[in-house]
Amino acid sequence: MRKPVRVEIWSDLVCPWCYIGTARFEQALAGFEHRADVEVVHRSFELDPHRERTEPVADMLVDMLVEKFGAGGVGLDGKVAAVAHGDGLAYVSDREVGNTVDAHRLLHLARERGVEREVLQAMYRAHFAEGRSLFTPEALTKVAVDAGLDEDDVRRVLESDAYLDAVRADEREAARLGANGVPFFVVDGRYGISGAQPVELFTKALETAWADRPVAVLQDVNACSVDGC
Repeated sequence: MRKPVRVEIWSDLVCPWCYIGTARFEQALAGFEHRADVEVVHRSFELDPHRERTEPVADMLVDMLVEKFGAGGVGLDGKVAAVAHGDGLAYVSDREVGNTVDAHRLLHLARERGVEREVLQAMYRAHFAEGRSLFTPEALTKVAVDAGLDEDDVRRVLESDAYLDAVRADEREAARLGANGVPFFVVDGRYGISGAQPVELFTKALETAWADRPVAVLQDVNACSVDGC
């Protein structure tokens, strides 16, 4: 018996290339013959970890790009939008930017509840396709509850520091792996893929990992060992 293939994806909810790259990976996975034996885990990564969580008003994306890149920043998001639209993804440029640590904390809750993919996709859709905020407790609660999380659980997390340690652990692991940008994919702990690569590359990585995955050692409860039966 072979072990399942494990794919870990480091991303940030406001990263457009993460939105595109994750969609491409999902497309590759959907067409993969052994997709039922692939475990996907989404890991936390903050592109702007120094932004205050308590900022009452989020900045608009275009203002941030101009501040960072000057006049040339105006057209940067348009180029990404063209790629997204070419991949069949809805994409609006009139978006807010802000701290994402609370959104990441909710994704850890979603993983425990078995709806991680649903909540992640809902957050991407809200931010990139609908231009909705992910930067207030009210906005996050609406997105998360609509995607399948319990409202009381969501509010409990947002009113505390629950899962903050898990977010920081993901970020430390990214640093250990040398990932200073996202999206970053690790397949079976052996193959690293950086960036929003073509669907074909993700397909090849899955096929390679499947062919090379180690054999699982099954423990027979009816067997004896040197320590007894």
